[in-house]
Amino acid sequence: MDDLERELRDLSAWLAIPEPPQVTAQVRARLAAAPGDRRVVRRRRWRYALAAALAALLLAVLPPGRAALADAMAGLLRFAGVTISTSPVRTPPTGVPSPPPAQRSAALDEAQRSVRFPIRIPAALGPPEQTLLADPDGTGRYRVVTLLYRAGTLRLDTFEGRLDPVFFKQAGGSGAQWTQVGAAQAIWIAGPHPVSYVDRDGVVRQESARLAAATLIWEHAEVTYRLEGELTMAEAVTIAATLE
Repeated sequence: MDDLERELRDLSAWLAIPEPPQVTAQVRARLAAAPGDRRVVRRRRWRYALAAALAALLLAVLPPGRAALADAMAGLLRFAGVTISTSPVRTPPTGVPSPPPAQRSAALDEAQRSVRFPIRIPAALGPPEQTLLADPDGTGRYRVVTLLYRAGTLRLDTFEGRLDPVFFKQAGGSGAQWTQVGAAQAIWIAGPHPVSYVDRDGVVRQESARLAAATLIWEHAEVTYRLEGELTMAEAVTIAATLE
């Protein structure tokens, strides 16, 4: 629970969550009836209150509540279309990863016609050196657009959606922290971490697993952005803030 507690404490700074009266009343009633000396009661009060607060926070900000609570207890955090594992990294991926389904190169204007969301270009980077499309549906509309810079070492993945996981990351416990892009909350993963693509059926494509560089993830207007490269958090946030 240490990693989960730390993440939820960070998350709480971004939120205004009303106190759940029913949970609070139940906790207070149990504390009033609890035996033992004052120190034991204080410890129990803190633990019960923390458990209630964590549950309330999860139910409030990570819908659907039951699934989110189960994910969090399993060491998963869903945010802006990405599922992040807070479990320790045991076996980093090796070898050459396969690309996401049906990935292909396209001109920027063609890519814009092939997706249902606006493709925004970071003014700090300018036009991409290469544009990739991936994972089309039955109508030929693609799910993911990737803009590549600096010979492919810097990439901006863009995809429609917030809760459907598109990339699954294993942040290695304390590797993820909250930050902000403009008015939007964001997650920063500072070091290398495994990342895999999740297809439209919700299946993690292990063959796509690779070791990703530092990554910033945020969401705007129900479109998720994932900026990856050899950047500091300040550099990544600065680039992200220039999306046009």
